Parts: sequence; structure tokens; C-alpha cells
Amino acid sequence: MDTTYDVKLWKTSVYEGKKKTTHTVRWELAGREWRKPFATGPLAESFRSGLVTAARKGEAFSLSTGLPVSHQSGAAGVKWYDFAVQFVDQLWGRTSANNRRNVAKALTPVTVALLRSKPTMFDDVDVRRALREYAFNTGRRGEAPPEIAAILRWVERNSLTMAAWEDESTVEALLRAAGTKLDGTAAAASSVRRNKRVLNVLIEHAIKRKVLRENLLPKGKGTTAAKTSSAVDKRSLLNRDQAAKLLAWIHARPRGGRRLHAFFATMYYAGARPEEVVALKVADVRLPAADASDQWGELLIHTARPEVGRQWTDTGEVRERRGLKGRAADDMRTVPCSPALTRILRAHIERERLGAGDLLVQGENGGLLAGSVIRRAWRRARKEVLEDHAFQSPLARRVYDLRHTCLTNWLNAGVPAADVAEWAGNSVPVLLATYARCINGQLDDLKQRIERAGELPDLATPGA
Repeated sequence: MDTTYDVKLWKTSVYEGKKKTTHTVRWELAGREWRKPFATGPLAESFRSGLVTAARKGEAFSLSTGLPVSHQSGAAGVKWYDFAVQFVDQLWGRTSANNRRNVAKALTPVTVALLRSKPTMFDDVDVRRALREYAFNTGRRGEAPPEIAAILRWVERNSLTMAAWEDESTVEALLRAAGTKLDGTAAAASSVRRNKRVLNVLIEHAIKRKVLRENLLPKGKGTTAAKTSSAVDKRSLLNRDQAAKLLAWIHARPRGGRRLHAFFATMYYAGARPEEVVALKVADVRLPAADASDQWGELLIHTARPEVGRQWTDTGEVRERRGLKGRAADDMRTVPCSPALTRILRAHIERERLGAGDLLVQGENGGLLAGSVIRRAWRRARKEVLEDHAFQSPLARRVYDLRHTCLTNWLNAGVPAADVAEWAGNSVPVLLATYARCINGQLDDLKQRIERAGELPDLATPGA
């Protein structure tokens, strides 16, 4: 470890802002200035007195952390960047590709906020990309091109220590950074909550490693995290006529329209998630006899192939192979296949000449259907079919809204919530919280039930 005895200390500087006052300790090592801000004067003076004592004793100071060698234990002796990379590496082998990507997204803005100075020699976008795609990607870090490696070396040299997480005002600033996009606007509430969960896991890991003593991240009702709602926007749901027109346009699409029609129809009629439909094989479709097209079949859903990017998967494939969401790895659920979907899938299987081991809906080259193809086709269908005001609205804006429409239709048809939850792969509480605002068509019956339950004798009626 490089050290120096060339130490100069200055008086604590005080900056009085509109919202708070900052007390900054300043010192110089071998011509390089160091700064550490504190929320109160006593904290700053306590830290400064420790530096003064070490300097008077003739103690060496580290050129990498700026602190006396005797202070190199605990948080002050560990750089944030080094610890964050180590945290990613210990998680990598036991988490999903999607979780790996989310961890990288959460750590990137915090790492930028924990730099001693703004990286003026590098573009902000390049710095974030280097961190997200290489520094916090165990599989790619050693493959970083020279320009990326240069950025990461600079970040490592200029990273603050884990001691930043021991100051409440700094922790608040880091949380704000985790909830802010590169352009300065607020990130989506769901992203903020996810980033905070990642940071909580990291801090708890630091406490177990005895790098930190306590977790200063705010908890409970006192937090200022943006509120999120899991409820479906009723404006996003399709009626029968709109769904028919959109699926008909997809079916008539010259390039791959019929295959995509089978994909979207499975979502609309069976409520499956997109990553589940792309993983279905012909053997997972149990159809009635060919002369019983008006009967119901079954879909056996047991695998999901979410699209996360080949840089995050162990296999190098764009889609990761997973079990069903929220279930055991080898679990399965059975979903009823309506007569309408039965006819569509039977015609699709025969037209494509698919065998039992083939994917039900394939890409152009016989592999997994690409998410970009799905989204592009759906966006085009909305543009061509919907009126401009409807196209600009939330109506079926996402492919996932086909699933929402299906589950809402089941609930409105009077199917018990427990059955819908089983078919959808949700718990009953999650199902009701998500779709309660969309249930309709049963209000008159419910009013009559309420009236009968609380009805008293009519005192205005003679003889009552």
C-alpha cells in the first residue's frame, strides 16, 4: 500500500446552505487535497482531531484512502468500488440473470455518487455503461475493452470508502442518487424500491463482514419512497371487438403473422405470461380430438424463458431458462384452453407441421421468439387498428395487457378468484389487489344481496 508522511491539515470549512449546513474537513497528502463533509461541527472536529493526532505521532497516511494507516480497519479501510464488485461476485453464482442485471442497475448510480470528483475526462453515459455492463458483471469484467478498462481504473482510484455509509446525510444523498436517472429526472417508483432492496442486502452483507456496524438506510413508514400501485389500469384493457381486430391484423401480417397470432391468442385466451408462451412446447398443449373442436383443452405451463440479455446468462443466450414465477423450480400449473384457442392452436400446429418436442411458437429460424419481434408487431398492430386517440392512450400499450384482459374477463364472468389465481400463477391476495378495480358486471347482483342481508320490516306498511 502506497503511503506518505507529507501531511498538511486545514481548518474545517463551513458552508451554510438554504436547507442545511455542511462542515468539511480538508487535508493534503503529498500535494493532493482530500475532503470529507459532515452534517455537524462536532463530528467534523472529532474526525479532524484523529487526523491531527496521527500526523503528530508521525504516522504514515495511505495515498489510496487518504487516511492514517491505523484507520485502515473497518469501513474506512475498504473502498466502495472494491466492496461492490466483491458483493456482485459472491451473488453471481446463486442468482438469476434478471437479478444480476437489477443489482448492476442499482449499484451503478450509487458508485457514480461515491466518486471523489466528477469524471470530466469521460462521458457520463460511458461511465455508467462501463459500471453496469462490465464492473458489475462477473462474466464480462475480464473482457472489458481498453477504453472501458481505463474508465474502471479511474473509478477504482477515485472511489470513496465504505465509511460514506456511516454518515446519515451521505446515505440520504446516495438514496437520492439511486432514485435518479442520468438526465436528472426521477426514476420509476418500482425502480426506486428495487434499488433500495438491493442496497439493503449489500449493507447487511457489509455488516456480516464487519465492514459496517449498522444499517443507516431508512426503514418503515418514515421513508420517503414513492408510492407504487400494483393495480391494473382499467384503461389498458381491451374489449372483445378491439381484441378481435388486433388479432385479425396480426394474423394477416405478411411476415410471420400466423405464428405471432398463435402467440398473442394464447396470451389473450389463456392469460399466460409472454415468457411462458415462448417456452411452451407442442407436447404441453393437450387438445381434444380433431372432431371435437367445440371442447376445451389444457395447457401445461412449467417453464419460463424471460429475456434478460446474453451478457447476464450463464449460457450466453438472450433468454434465461427459469421455473414458474413464485413457485418451486419444478412446479407446474394447468390452464384451461377454450374452444376458440383450441381451434387456433390446432390449425397452427398442423400448418407449421410441428412435432411434440418442438416449440409451440417459434422464431423465423426455429428458435425462441425474440422479444423485439413481439413488441414491434404489437406496436404496429395498435398503430394500424386503433384510432389515434386510442393509440395514444394506455389501451393495450403493452403486450402484457393481453394477460390482464384475460384474467379480468375470467373474474367478470364469475369464475372464483381461487381458480383464476391458480390458472394465472398468482396468489389470491395478489390477484385481487391487481384486478379489483377492473371487476364489473356484478354490481346489480351484489346490491340485491346487500339489500336482502340488511332488510328490516317496512314500518310504513299497514300491519307491519
